[in-house]
Amino acid sequence: MKKLSTGKIWLFATGQFGWAMLSGIISNWLVYFYQPDQTSIEQGQPVFIPQGLVILGIFTVIGGITAFGRIFDAVTDPLIASWSDRCKSKNGRRIPFLKGAALPLALSTLLVFWSPVNETSWVNAAFLWLMVMIYYLSITAYCTPYNALIPELGHTQEERLNISTVISFTFIAGTAVAYLAPSIWSALPASLGRANAVRITFGIMAVIAFFCMLVPVFTIREKDYVTTVPTEDTAFRSLAATFRNREFRRFVGSDIFYWIGLTMFQTGLPFFVTSLLKLPESMTTLYFVGMTALSLVFYIPINKLAPKLGKKKLILFAFLMFACAYLYTCFLGQIPGISPAVQGVILTVAASLPMAIFGILPQAVVADIAQSDAMKTGSSREGMFYAARTFAFKLGQSLAMLLFTAVSTMGDGSGAGYRMAALGAGLFCIAGGVIFAFYNEKKIMKELKEEA
Repeated sequence: MKKLSTGKIWLFATGQFGWAMLSGIISNWLVYFYQPDQTSIEQGQPVFIPQGLVILGIFTVIGGITAFGRIFDAVTDPLIASWSDRCKSKNGRRIPFLKGAALPLALSTLLVFWSPVNETSWVNAAFLWLMVMIYYLSITAYCTPYNALIPELGHTQEERLNISTVISFTFIAGTAVAYLAPSIWSALPASLGRANAVRITFGIMAVIAFFCMLVPVFTIREKDYVTTVPTEDTAFRSLAATFRNREFRRFVGSDIFYWIGLTMFQTGLPFFVTSLLKLPESMTTLYFVGMTALSLVFYIPINKLAPKLGKKKLILFAFLMFACAYLYTCFLGQIPGISPAVQGVILTVAASLPMAIFGILPQAVVADIAQSDAMKTGSSREGMFYAARTFAFKLGQSLAMLLFTAVSTMGDGSGAGYRMAALGAGLFCIAGGVIFAFYNEKKIMKELKEEA
């Protein structure tokens, strides 16, 4: 079988740039668009869906919709993975899914923000719920087979680490482009209105993302690089067999808490900037782009250090760094002697290194576990391993969205709710690090070396 060249790796990673941009739009701006703070409303942002604690007396409408979407997404993950693992197409097990999911994913991302009624209405809430369901189904149909290609295209630990490094670069780049949105919509004519300016911005991004997601479809012949035989297991049996792997369970347990913390922080970042630091929303773009650019500086050192120090040590260090950054966020706007802008810069610097580590290494850890399991069991379930991971962490993301949208409303506009959300993110990150400390990396690497 052919070895994936550096150029092919970048072509493969272009697909990640596309879906990461769309994912960044939903993760960063969905709540900001539909549950606007007072600053956004004063700038002309309409309120499209009912606000307040109206679902079970606890959760906001947008919190309930996004959480349900994550749960639906988590349930469909193992189904898509099973269909992909069992696919017998002449074009491979993964590429056909990427081809079919690209357009629905790009279109549904745009329609999520296209409320049919130009005022507060339950019709908008119902339409939003439908579009969110289509979005999550589409992104699962693309991302689960896409991630399954990582251990299949990378035939050695070094190759898998290189693929993980490059796709993490394009993931961060795509997410960074999504954070540029305020700079784009604020530059559009005021006559469009704020909501339409936002929609035009996301429409441009969706078109770019669509073509990027098709790049690996038309440039990589899957069967030139992959020799795995489709599995015959049903979705339930394959998922159960995947979770019987003890090291995978430990990894997934830590990953759930990591994603709860990250999702709460990521969703809250625009609010941290505008409500806690009292800075313009365009500063969100500057901070995230700065965070991204600085994290890229660490990519090559992490790629070189991981084989020497081990992925586990670096990930544990990243858990600690992220926890410190999240806990620091609790005090934004209240630190004497430091201007709000500089406080934001400190947060940017503190989060950049762990962002780089988590951008590269978790994908490589799953690839190692999947390859080790395939060698022991003789069953190639790479798709299910990545689906099982996303199944677990998306449940965590669902909880994070419920927690953030509920907690952030506390404090009567004082920002206390946002500080509580940041505190919760830090505590969840600490819990994730404690669980990951029990992951037996030496055992996995020994099994891979013995098989090699």
